[in-house]
Amino acid sequence: MRTIRIGTRESELALWQANQVSQLIQQAGHHTQLVPIKSEGDIDLITPLYEMGVEGIFTKSLDIALLNDRIDIAVHSMKDVPIKTATGIIQAAVLKRGSAFDLLVFRNDNTFLMEENYVAHIATSSIRRRAQWLHKYPHHKIQNLRGNVNTRLDKLHTSNWDAAIFAKAGLERINRIPIASTVLEWMLPAPAQGAIMIVCRESDKEVIESCAGLNDDSTALCTKIERDFLHALLGGCSTPISAYAIINNGFIHFKGNILSPDGRQIAEIEKNVTCREAEVLGKNAAKELLLKGGEEITHLIQHVAE
Repeated sequence: MRTIRIGTRESELALWQANQVSQLIQQAGHHTQLVPIKSEGDIDLITPLYEMGVEGIFTKSLDIALLNDRIDIAVHSMKDVPIKTATGIIQAAVLKRGSAFDLLVFRNDNTFLMEENYVAHIATSSIRRRAQWLHKYPHHKIQNLRGNVNTRLDKLHTSNWDAAIFAKAGLERINRIPIASTVLEWMLPAPAQGAIMIVCRESDKEVIESCAGLNDDSTALCTKIERDFLHALLGGCSTPISAYAIINNGFIHFKGNILSPDGRQIAEIEKNVTCREAEVLGKNAAKELLLKGGEEITHLIQHVAE
């Protein structure tokens, strides 16, 4: 029987995700082998992600390994995957989603949030989190925080910062959620945050068939809507665009927004539609948002990028 080689980044979280996929594939009757591969985003841990301006910085090395037949599938945090995958590579499955929300982890406690004039220092490398935080707390200062989950937690507790923002699903998966933390339910997540994607070569029919049973239809639909919204706004993981879709009683509830990088400007959209309208929901929501102030913000983002 063929052994399916699973490509993954080397962090604890990435390996956890790859092992989850490995177990599922083994349960389907296949042998597996993990192949850790270092990504560009794991090598430069100083430059803020939004300054690197590289789409697919966490996926490119795995894409190359796939196309060179060093691995058979790659496992990614779906929010890191560019909207348009590399030629010859396709989405094979999306696993059932974990929490989509962000988590604020405190260095000491949350009392600083009660002090109206206190200038808090909040750490994150995400331009989306940065923009939303500054929109809510414009007098706070944002500090750059790079590295894997454990590295970032360690940096927070050895710094003079007040708190740092993490993806809740990531900390849950490696059992590292601190007691001194709170879920940021007001902060819209990145498109596809909390979901795990499997990609493979388009020509590898055996692997495509092996992964088909791992796909969670509801997660795949909601993340597609969110990524359609992102794509229609010409955005990527280095733009302050957020989107979240959930299915409830046959209806899809969708919320999306785009902010200026400094958080001063925001355009928002919220929709409730039937599942029959899902195919065009992301694209239509983006079009409506552009007419409600989003176009001005996209022009501003493009100007800043230039």
